[in-house]
Amino acid sequence: MPPLRRPNAKAPAVRSPIFGPRRDPLEDEARFLRSWLERPLVTGAVTPSGKMLARTMASYVDPRRDGPVVELGPGTGPVTEALIRRGIAPERLILVEFNPDFCRLLTHRFPGVTVIRGDAYDMRATLGSVLAQPAAATISSLPLFTKPLEQRLDLLNAAHDLMQPGAPFVQFTYAVVPPIPARCEAGSYTADRSNRVWLNLPPARVWVYRRP
Repeated sequence: MPPLRRPNAKAPAVRSPIFGPRRDPLEDEARFLRSWLERPLVTGAVTPSGKMLARTMASYVDPRRDGPVVELGPGTGPVTEALIRRGIAPERLILVEFNPDFCRLLTHRFPGVTVIRGDAYDMRATLGSVLAQPAAATISSLPLFTKPLEQRLDLLNAAHDLMQPGAPFVQFTYAVVPPIPARCEAGSYTADRSNRVWLNLPPARVWVYRRP
């Protein structure tokens, strides 16, 4: 007869082969707030993206399209997790993060992903020797409104130069206006937007830019 288990005995924690240790939302919020207080123009937000916003951003990435997926400013990884749940293999993900504490956390939290500490606004130099083939998508959580428009446009052009034709550049914003103008007189890109994600705090919207 098998021995009886004590009713209050805890089963050992099971570690996912894809995800590392589980995210603690309160700890992540504390990390974000601390990073924002230290470097507000770099972090840009006081809390990580909510699950609904992260899922909305990930929904614009087609897991059937071959090639690496670049994420800019992943922070503590809510969008990274949504991308993996979307069906993007961790080995395809290249995360560019400036904060060294976040880099260590991402490496620990998402086994298999490539984490690069570098300047996401200088994508050509940061990823030039890393991308073995054009990227299938670029997902950005960067605080674009802290940069002049010319630098935002340069980032968009750099991302498209490093991606496959028609691949999406996905960016969220809390603002009511687009982070990069929706209209492009030169015709170098097109822009689409999601509905406002009201369940995020604060509410946000996702913009998707493609090169025709």
